[in-house]
Amino acid sequence: MKMKRKSDLPQKICATCGRPFSWRKKWEKVWNDVRYCSQRCRRAS
Repeated sequence: MKMKRKSDLPQKICATCGRPFSWRKKWEKVWNDVRYCSQRCRRAS
């Protein structure tokens, strides 16, 4: 299996801070529902 570079992973823009964030393994099954880059941004919304 070939390794992926971090730059090749999908990205989204955080709904609170507006910064881009990359896909994480723990979001594999819920990537379509992820809107925030962190718990801090999620609480601030």
